[in-house]
Amino acid sequence: QVQPVESGGGLVQPGGSLTLSCAASGSTLTANRISWYRQAPGEQRELVAAISAGGRTNYADSVKGRFTVSRDNAKNTVYLQMNSLQPEGTAVYYCKTGRGGIISWGKGTLVTVSS
Repeated sequence: QVQPVESGGGLVQPGGSLTLSCAASGSTLTANRISWYRQAPGEQRELVAAISAGGRTNYADSVKGRFTVSRDNAKNTVYLQMNSLQPEGTAVYYCKTGRGGIISWGKGTLVTVSS
């Protein structure tokens, strides 16, 4: 059982875009349900987007129309494309994998939305 690893975080201006990646070499991520969460300082961790093993997606109301979760089976990678980012999007973003009731969390990647 290998932890997923997030990458792609950084500093972006309000209104800008950023793409995060979730990958793992020791498992087939696309056979799992993959969820993206975020946690701002002093706040609860919240679900922002998810994609099932069958490709069904869902999004938090706050990000619908701006965020897109997708997968690349050949690269064993799941992506979170974030458009029209706002300061409220500043948080550590986490990738969670789930299959058969077993879950695993990545360590997170920091996204800062600021001028």
